[in-house]
Amino acid sequence: MSEGSVIVLSGGVGGAKLAEGFAQVVSPERLTIVVNTGDDFEHLGLHVSPDLDSVAYMLAGVSDAQRGWGRSGETWECLEVMKQLGGDSWFRLGDRDLGVHLVRTQALARGASLSAATEQICCGLGIRHRVVPMSDRPIRTMIESDTGTLSFQDYFVRYQCRPVVKRCRYICLEGDPEPSHAFREALAAPGLKAIIIAPSNPILSIGPILAMNGVLAAIRSTCVPVLAVSPLIGGDAVKGPAAKILDELGIGRSATALWDHYQILDHLLVARTDVPNGEQARTGILAADIMMRDKAERKRVALRCLEILRLERDD
Repeated sequence: MSEGSVIVLSGGVGGAKLAEGFAQVVSPERLTIVVNTGDDFEHLGLHVSPDLDSVAYMLAGVSDAQRGWGRSGETWECLEVMKQLGGDSWFRLGDRDLGVHLVRTQALARGASLSAATEQICCGLGIRHRVVPMSDRPIRTMIESDTGTLSFQDYFVRYQCRPVVKRCRYICLEGDPEPSHAFREALAAPGLKAIIIAPSNPILSIGPILAMNGVLAAIRSTCVPVLAVSPLIGGDAVKGPAAKILDELGIGRSATALWDHYQILDHLLVARTDVPNGEQARTGILAADIMMRDKAERKRVALRCLEILRLERDD
């Protein structure tokens, strides 16, 4: 990595937006986007990596802005046939999406790592910035809820986040939950100047990344500033169950609650409506317009992060 490089820790949709913002203003040599894989699962015999794909589609300019997930111009012929024949159709996979999952599954079957499969997919989509999985080992987010223990996709898709979350566990199916080589390499790079936590779900998306062996210690040992962008605006999530889960786990949804939850922050960028007052204020909590509805707004938020971190832009 080049001098002045940054790492972005990302989940799916919200993280993908900030990652795309950084890709507009930071050169590929300076940026590594580390993506949660706790959402990964096997479906229809395919290895599905929802967050990796969300980031890749956003960076490639092919994400579906209206749905907020998946690819633009998607078709659903395969899914319709499965429905007609009584097949398993609860998890919506589009035809173009299936092509990505097939390539990934074939690569893994040949013995390639998830990192190598991700690089192949990103290269094919014309992505120049480095997108890497948090781990090459299968780590799965499990939800302990009022209805029992659920896999992530059962909780998130099948049951639409309705169950009450009591605890989240991140389970490695093979060996210890260790970061990928690319992630470790980025953390150890002499040119590293900052780590950014994207506005992804702190429990479901960022939690699995920080819970891996040695990650928190490695982040602290870098001695570089850590900045998080809040996933909440007006105390609520723009999309997804982040606010609901923060409440259910007793963490709270205020800016100070997020600050205390992460424990490693030097800066927290929040919406102007969410700046704490009085005794609860933290000097590192800063206000900005953090809504990212389009490419220009994503760039604006990324530039504000660089300004806080006193890092140069490349655009």
